[in-house]
Amino acid sequence: MGTVGDQLSFLAANRERPVLLAGARITGAGDGAEQVDILIGTDGRIAAVGSDLAPQPDTMRVDVSGTLISPGFVDMHQHLDKTGVLRFTPNPSGTLQGAREAFAAYARTAGPEDITLRASRTMARCLSRGTTAIRSHVNVDKDAGFNGIEALARLREAWADRMTLQLVAFMTPHPGQDLDWLTANVDQAVGFADAVGGTPAVSEDPGRYMDILFEAAVRAGKPIDLHLDEHLDPGNLNMHAALDRVERYGMQGRTVFSHVSVLSALEPEAARTIMERMIDLDVGAVTLPAANLYLQARDRTKLPPRGLTRVAELLRGGARIATASDNIQDPFVPTGTGDMLEIARWTLLAGNLMADELRDVHRMVTDIPAGLMGLGGDYGIRPGAWADLVLTDCEDTDTLVAGGPMQARVLARGRLVSETATVLPRALAEPA
Repeated sequence: MGTVGDQLSFLAANRERPVLLAGARITGAGDGAEQVDILIGTDGRIAAVGSDLAPQPDTMRVDVSGTLISPGFVDMHQHLDKTGVLRFTPNPSGTLQGAREAFAAYARTAGPEDITLRASRTMARCLSRGTTAIRSHVNVDKDAGFNGIEALARLREAWADRMTLQLVAFMTPHPGQDLDWLTANVDQAVGFADAVGGTPAVSEDPGRYMDILFEAAVRAGKPIDLHLDEHLDPGNLNMHAALDRVERYGMQGRTVFSHVSVLSALEPEAARTIMERMIDLDVGAVTLPAANLYLQARDRTKLPPRGLTRVAELLRGGARIATASDNIQDPFVPTGTGDMLEIARWTLLAGNLMADELRDVHRMVTDIPAGLMGLGGDYGIRPGAWADLVLTDCEDTDTLVAGGPMQARVLARGRLVSETATVLPRALAEPA
């Protein structure tokens, strides 16, 4: 990538001059696609995209020939209130319920400063790896109260110059918890949030619980993002009831079902009926391979299932399905780097996708989640979008996803915020 880093270094501090990235190749383009120029204005947005753009006298021209440019990665399902608590929240069973109980105990003592510190560290790690938009589900319940969502609402504002952060008011039911508390507090929680969420499968009254969430979303004019049927029990199926509510409350195109692991446990015809209905109602889906691989099927004594939903069938059938990190270093997922390319690879391998679908997996961490989050014209390599870009030395989109870059630079709102490189010993770097 030559001297690109030197030429862009000033962007780490300011945006005093427009920048013309000349001769870029962009992800998703076909083999031999025409190179393009990208003009970034001083407001941090893309001013123009085209061939042989003429720089103005005050424009800084940067030759990025040989560089592949992707829009910033979008991680549309995280839990920033939980991130980084692994050592404080043991989960000996390795199960979903064990993780819930472990975090519920910790949440009773987790103050705003603790949440802010941990979330900031994870956000910084994600940004350094090219993620420029995150949607975080944030527990609101009798254990956590409003500490998490209030702290993250402040972070959303503080980070607005470098990252898009959306919050989901995750109205969390626990066994024995009165739904009246959630009813009384849902509107206040949603006031801090960008979307409304919850997890019907663990509610003592899933129907009433879902009505509370959908009615709050309609009142606030905000979308729904549910943790739906994050299990492998066909007898505990809430998908039809949730789809009924999408129709009843007019939430078509404004609803996302995360996890939907149970689809893989249904007979093919039953699963197909649900998937077709999701597509007809324009209900998005998010698969979370790290959590589902870690938490599901620990009770199986042979041939344990992978725990993911029917990723390949949803994608090939035309559903809007994204993939995301879910939890990072907590009792739900003890690992995690914030690298969406890593998540993309897990998705391809665990989701029964094929090598010729690498570009589709790239869309699952870029364009598809951007659409599900409603980022609209603020996202992408297009005039008017934020200049949130990942510049790499990869040959094409397939190699970006399959193996990742040796050199990468991240622009957020037009500023250089991260620069990484793998340096090989000379004996390895030079051909024999």
